[in-house]
Amino acid sequence: MEITWLGHSCFRIKGKEVILVVDPHDASVGYPAVNLTAHIVMLSHDHPGHNYVDGIEGNPYVIRGVGEYEVQQVFITGIPTFHDLERGSLRGKNVIYVVEIEGIRLCHLGDVGQPISSQQVEEIGRVDILMIPVGGVSTLSIKSVVGTVNLLNPQVVIPMHYNAGMTPRLEQADKFFKEFGLGAVTPQSKLTITAATLPTETQVVELEYQGT
Repeated sequence: MEITWLGHSCFRIKGKEVILVVDPHDASVGYPAVNLTAHIVMLSHDHPGHNYVDGIEGNPYVIRGVGEYEVQQVFITGIPTFHDLERGSLRGKNVIYVVEIEGIRLCHLGDVGQPISSQQVEEIGRVDILMIPVGGVSTLSIKSVVGTVNLLNPQVVIPMHYNAGMTPRLEQADKFFKEFGLGAVTPQSKLTITAATLPTETQVVELEYQGT
């Protein structure tokens, strides 16, 4: 499996036979609009920085919300959360997606803005790879991010939704690294991984922005 970061909260997950895209963005977020091909697209919420389906070719299967889905032998669960601390009254709803593909469980938190509850931890279940917003604006605080990582206990943590030079309103990822007790993290262009090569202890992987 190959995971690339396409800016903001958008990832391409390329398996042996299927390509998934999560939260494709238009140009309003600061990055160029996403433009690529996929079989499955997941949208965590209906904001322009996360719902740009027009940028995805290939007549993909589009998942827009809560529920259980099976598409091309990929199992996806959408779990309801909120984009803020006021039960969505400020920014609306958000969906956490858990994806089971090729023996790996990925969890994309979208723009979650509330601490994860014990019930949600149970619904999410085992997490091998966690994609979590660390920019601190309109999503979890940095301290809540660290708490969420500790609750879910993934093997791999991939930061997203932060200031990588194109979204200055968000905080930079180094604030998360510092709070998590890490020094400098060397970015990599992509993460290539299988169930057999998952680390035994939690590792943070910073991905470089890959334009489309």
